[in-house]
Parts: sequence; C-alpha cells; structure tokens
Amino acid sequence: MIKSTLSRRKFLKNSLIITAATPAIINTSTANVISKIKTPAGPVKLAWLDKSNSPLSAGLTWGVPWPKGTLKATQKFHLRNVQGNEYAVQSWPLAFWPDGSLKWTGNAASALPSDGEYTIVPGGTAVTSAVITIREDESIIRIDTGKLQCIVNKSGQVLIAEISLNNEPIAISGLLQAIIQDQPDDTYDHPVAREILKGQIEQVTVEHRGPVRAVIKITGRHVSKQLSLLPFVIRLHFFADSDEIKILHTLIYDANEQVHFVKGLGLSFDIPLNDELHNRHIRFVNTEEEGIFGEAVRGLTGLRKDPGILFTHGQINGESTPPLTALPDTIAEHLKYIPAFGDYTLFQGNAEGFTIKKRTAAGHGWLSSAQGKRALGTVYLGTPKGGLIAGIRNFWQSFPAQLDIRNAASDTGKLNLWLWAPEAAAMDLRFYHDGMGEDDFVKQREALEITYEDYEPGFGTPLGVARTSEVVLKAVIATPSRAILLKVAQQIQNPATLIADHAYLKTQQVFGGNWSLTNHSDLAKAAIEDELDKYFGYYQQQVEEHKWYGFWNYGDFMHTYDTDRHTWRYDVGGFAWDNSELSTDLWLWYYYLKTQRTDVFRVAEAMTRHTGEVDVHHIGRFAPLGSRHNVMHWGCSAKQLRISTAANRRFYYYLTADERIGDLLKEQVFAARALSRIQPGRKLENIRNSKQPEYTEHKIPASFGTDWGAIAAAWLTEWERTGDKEIRDRLVNSMKTIAAQPHGFFTGSGILHLDTGKFEISTSKALSVSHLNAVFGLTEIAEELIALVDVPEFTDAWLRYCRLYNAGAAEQEKELGQSLKKLNLGQGHSRLTAYAAYKEQDPQLAKRAWAEFYEGRAGIVPGAFKIEKIKGVQVLYPVAENKMISTNAVAQWALAAIQCLAYAGKAI
Repeated sequence: MIKSTLSRRKFLKNSLIITAATPAIINTSTANVISKIKTPAGPVKLAWLDKSNSPLSAGLTWGVPWPKGTLKATQKFHLRNVQGNEYAVQSWPLAFWPDGSLKWTGNAASALPSDGEYTIVPGGTAVTSAVITIREDESIIRIDTGKLQCIVNKSGQVLIAEISLNNEPIAISGLLQAIIQDQPDDTYDHPVAREILKGQIEQVTVEHRGPVRAVIKITGRHVSKQLSLLPFVIRLHFFADSDEIKILHTLIYDANEQVHFVKGLGLSFDIPLNDELHNRHIRFVNTEEEGIFGEAVRGLTGLRKDPGILFTHGQINGESTPPLTALPDTIAEHLKYIPAFGDYTLFQGNAEGFTIKKRTAAGHGWLSSAQGKRALGTVYLGTPKGGLIAGIRNFWQSFPAQLDIRNAASDTGKLNLWLWAPEAAAMDLRFYHDGMGEDDFVKQREALEITYEDYEPGFGTPLGVARTSEVVLKAVIATPSRAILLKVAQQIQNPATLIADHAYLKTQQVFGGNWSLTNHSDLAKAAIEDELDKYFGYYQQQVEEHKWYGFWNYGDFMHTYDTDRHTWRYDVGGFAWDNSELSTDLWLWYYYLKTQRTDVFRVAEAMTRHTGEVDVHHIGRFAPLGSRHNVMHWGCSAKQLRISTAANRRFYYYLTADERIGDLLKEQVFAARALSRIQPGRKLENIRNSKQPEYTEHKIPASFGTDWGAIAAAWLTEWERTGDKEIRDRLVNSMKTIAAQPHGFFTGSGILHLDTGKFEISTSKALSVSHLNAVFGLTEIAEELIALVDVPEFTDAWLRYCRLYNAGAAEQEKELGQSLKKLNLGQGHSRLTAYAAYKEQDPQLAKRAWAEFYEGRAGIVPGAFKIEKIKGVQVLYPVAENKMISTNAVAQWALAAIQCLAYAGKAI
C-alpha cells in the first residue's frame, strides 16, 4: 500500500507548488539501455506558425519528437538554416521511449532571423554571443539576459524588485494585487466594503537556468490583514539577448463566492520618470485601423502660442525636445499653467468596445479621451530615455480588462495591468439558480430529463477552478515609434511560434497513427477534407458571431443550438458550455496535425488553456476532476476524469513544452483517488439501491471507458515524462487485468487498486457497454499504448471491442453470447472499426467502417446540414426538420473522419 504522511492541508498546498516542468530525470533502470544507442537521429524540419514581424524573433520554445532508440537523454542539439548558418539551442527531455531514449525534447532559441527556415540537428553546440546568467543568494535571484537585468525576490510582496537596461532601472516594485468586496455590484442599498490584497511570495524555484532560456516559478497567495485568498502560480520566462520577460500568470480561485467578490485582479509596476513633464509619454495600442493613442503628460500642442516645430514634432514622436531655454519666454514662463495629466485608463468592458479617459490626479474629474472597438492590450509609459512596454495577450478576448497609468506627473509613475478590470462589475461566480427543490437524486434525475442539467446541492461551486493569462514586458531605451509599438503589440497577441513540421510528426506517430495529412487526391477524400474545413470554419465563425469571449469563457464552445430562438442554448442546463464533451479538444488538435494551419492551432490553444484550467477543480473537495457541460463551467455535479483527462492536454504540452500544462498533467497522475469520494454513477438507481464496497484512495470504482481512459492517459504521460517504472507497472497491470475480465472491455467496469494498477477480476458474466466509453480519449490512448507496450492480451481485447461495438447482432451474439442491443454514437465508433480493419488487415472490415461513417447514426449524414445566415449570423441548419446539430456530434464526426481516412483510406 502507498501511505501518505501529508495532511490534507499540506497536500493541497504542495499541489500548488510542485515543479512539474523541471526537466525530466530518466529512471536509472533505463541507463544501461540508452548506453547502447549508436544510431543517431537526423535533422528535423521546423515550421513557423506565426513569424516575427521584426528582423529577429523574440524567445521561442517548442517541442520535437525523436525516433525510438536514437538519442540519449544528454544529447545536445543546434539549429541550422537553409544557408548553413548555425544557431544555439537549449534542449531538455520532455519524454522518453520505453528503452530510455529521448522521445520528445523541449527546445529554446532566441534572436533568430525571422525570415529563416530551420532544422534542429542532433550533435554539436553552436556558439552564442549572449547567454543568460543567474546569480542567487538567500533573498534574491539576479537574471541577466545580456540585454535586460532583473531582480526577483524570494520573499515578501514585491515579486520583481527591478527591471533594468544597462543597469538603469526601467521598472521597479512589480507585485500582484487583488481587490475583494463583500457584495456584488447589483446591490445599491448597502455600502460596499473593499480590501486590497497583495501577492505574498511563498516559494521561488528556478526551473530552467539557461544558457538560452531561464524560467523562474513563484507561488503564493494574495493577502491582507484580514484575508488570505487566491493562490497564484507565476512563471517568468527570460531569453538570452532579449529585452523581454514573458509572464505566465495562473490564478486558482479559493474564495467563498457568496461573500467574496473579486473587483480587480492584476499586476503593477512602478516606473521611474526622470524627465520633464512634456517628455513623459503614454501610449495605448488599439488596432492597426484604429491607431495608437499617444499623449504626453503635459501637452505642448494646441496652445494659444506655438512652441515651435522642434517641440511639437519631438513631443508627438516621443523624442527629446530641446531644452526649456529654447522656448519663447512667453511660453516658458507660463508652462506651470498647462495641466499635467498623470492618470490614464483604458477599459475594455466587452469584446466590442473600449474607452480611454484621463485626469490630472486623484480627486479631480475624468475627461473622456477616446474610444474604439478592440484594443490590443499593450501600453507604454516612459520618456525618451526609456520606459516599459507591457501587454496582456488576448486582451479584448478576455474582457473585462484594463490598463492604468497613475501618478505620471510625479517622479515615479505606476503601471497597472488588470486581468479583471476594477471598472467592471465585480466577479460574481455564484450558482445561477437556487436548486428548485432538487434535494435528492430522484428529483435531480427528473430535472436531467427536461434541461439536461445534472444538479446537486453544493457541487456548482467555483472552488478550485483556475485561469492562466499571458503578459509580456519589454524594456526599451527610448519611447518607441508608433510603427514599432504596433508591431510589438501584434507580436504579443500572435507570438512568433516555431514548431515541428507536421509531415515529420506524422512519420513519428507520436500521437498515434490515427491521422493523415490533408489529401484531395480523389473525390471522396476531397469531400471529407472540405467538410472538415467547413465545420472548423463554422465554429471559428460562431466564436466571433456569438461572442464566446470573456475572462472565464474564452476558449470554450457552446454545446447545442436553439433553432427556435436562433441562439446557442447558453441558459439551458446541460446544453450550454461544451466543456470538452465527446472530445472537442481532440478534434481540434488532430485537425491541426492534419493541416498545420495557424488558425486551427490558435483555436486549439485557447481551448486547451480554458478546458484545462476553468473546467477543472485544482484544489478543494472536487480536485482534480473536471465538470460536465453546464450553463456555468463548473456548475455540473458530474465531476469526472473524462473532462480533466491528460489526453486533452498532451498535444499542447509536447508541441510547445509549456510548463503550466506540465503542472496540469502532473495533477492527473493520481486524480483517480477522487473517485473514492465522488462516483460518477452514484445517482443511478441500481447503484443507489445496492450495497457498494467501501472505497478508499487506493481502492476505487472505475469504468474501463471514460475512467480508465483518463487514468491510462495520465499514467502513460507520467511514465513518458519521468521513466518511472512503478507508474509503468501500474499501467501495464491495468491493461492486463482489463483483458482478463470475463468479457474484457465489455465487462464495463471494476474495482481498481491504485497501488498496483490491478483491477479485481469480476465474477459476473454480465455485459456492460456505454456509448461514452470510447469517445473521451480512450480510443486514441489505447491505440498509442498498443504501439508502445507489448501486451498481446490487451491488444486482443481492444480489437475485439473495436470490431464488435458496431457489428451486427448475430456476430455480437456469436462472440459474446448475446447482442448489445442498440448502441448510440454509431458514426463516432466507425473509427474503432477502421482501426480494427487496419490492425487485422481486413478490407471488408474497412468497407464496413466507411458504411458506418456514411450512415451517420447518432452523428452527421453528409448533406443533412447546410450553413445559412439567419438573423445576421451563420447557422448550421438541418435540411430535415426536428434535427439539430450539437458540438459533440461535430467533434465525433470529425474524429471519425480523420481516423477513418488514416486507417481505412484505401477502402473509401
């Protein structure tokens, strides 16, 4: 038995500070195997998703897979462009093959020429002119990129003590802040009490030390004299020869949503301003069409007397003006009468509009300065001698957001980057109804039949959900021109991204062999490829037309459309937010792998950030389970592994080497322990009315479908990342004991001992099959496991399941003793038939797979839907009446299409 000496409180605290992204350490049991490697891998082609709009890219991080048995964990690499020039790259292990050789590496480079085409090459190390240096003592960490210097504190409330260029401070006193009030903003008859909380450092870890990339992880909580709330995880990313710091900001919500309402949440920096008031500059970046808002604290234009072109031109362009002695006396002696505007605010209250206002100082009124549609979320404060550019990525998409400049008329200005804008209504995360009398399982099941909502008192809480935001800081030696500032803002929104080419990814089959490159070689394949493009484009358009934006919403899709109101069912129980139902995430990632389209990658990226953070409880009673689809992302009482599954996160982690996603993967390793407290089937009558075994954190009930699929994904990923033999043994034991059940996967579920990974062997001969078993990542993970681990009995059990699920009643009865009756999601399961045909080399089975696909049972029949514009928006509308498409039907259709093309393409 595995025993824990940690109290629950210590466990929850430690779960926030675990360093999941530290470079993997290979298990010593594999050392002898990798010492025998003699055949190195060749160069790997890389591709740009977004190129830098500057001559040199900022810092880049990406993942690359490698052939089995070719590279040791200590392998060095370099980059090479088509001209033969070599560039330094920093690499570290992300995953290992079973023989201990490298499967994935994380890689980092900086200051690459943006117009280059690159390969990453094993062997050698290119010389770099600049490297990151890190020095630390008991109280601070000093980072020097060669351009930028930064001091990070190890304790206290100031996270970033100083950011400097050439040892001249550009920004100081960087801290986190939150504003909490005791009631929502819809109450007007009671005074509101507010507290300002500051981020308190609890632990600081250097996760990567260079020479090209360094990552500092800071964890803590927001505190005041009365409150200690809202744990945070901050990662600071530095790159050699770079003047930028990328900040990954993760908030974990642990407040009481009934009494604590977040009014503001963000970061702030103090900016030294050592120049005349008319040489202090403010910039807000909007869009290319709307231009840049640019002013000086004390304006010299528009006066009754003209100071001259040298002054006006210099001020407008952010350049130093001549000395005051060059001003006409009639102006110089009256400068004191020109107001100095020290405070500015840009507020993005929704996805369609922002406002800018300014005032001279606190205690005086605001002037309306500008307005527009969608601000890019980048601000600058400084002088011709230098300053700080700061930007929030996905600013307008994640409204309400706000940028503040304060005290710019004093010697030290302040820059506030609000992820939740204080100008907006306070965050109100209370559940949206009072329960409507659903105080027992019978009533809750009845309600499920009308609104599809799985309600249970106390389950619709946001406790433990999280949100990750990206912020970029750029220190500059002078006020940038408008053109340069616009380019910087565009790069923050769409950062240059280098990635392994998808044709190479296909040859490695690291996410399985179940996808193929886009292929229009014949009419049938072209028709499917066109449909895949159409459905992705449709949802891309729905995000825009229905404004699926906002701090807690951005990245998710809606579940089902209401053809009567012509809106998505945002207010109808289980038909509202999709929450990864039937693997929407997998659809997007496999479609990206097929196409290598930047727009697909960005939609999938946003969904991964959302579904991995907001739809999952990371601390508290329900941690680390996810929530089923609901009006509120955390509202459903079905807290399940199928939503939090590592299967949905693996793509982004391996393609980008993102450390925060590494945290989420680590959370899931023993997520199944939560099933001892919260059983997915607890409301079913047969379970309610029968005596259940006594479960513990080491002995849990688990289905062989949605539960084990998620468990296997977590264990596979952890084994790959660490080489942990115990995790590998648990995984293999679970595979063997599923295969040993009376009917294998058709037995349905069992009692899983988490300390060994073994299922108890059932004594029942009954069949138990759910249409949901294989549609939350089990299919994809099982097929990866079969390619990776030699467990023949598991392979046989899985192929049997794949072959029989959609088989005719006679074939099912012949093999199982009875037919499976009418099972749902026949079209989605056509991909299982296709896989069985591929493995068994059965052309007739391949033809059956395509027949199942085109039949469209519980899916989409070709030609059954058309896109029409109704009430000004695009609607995927049924040709026949009384049929409506849902997002999960599209996801299953798309996955079936992609995988049938890969496994049975010759039989189409």
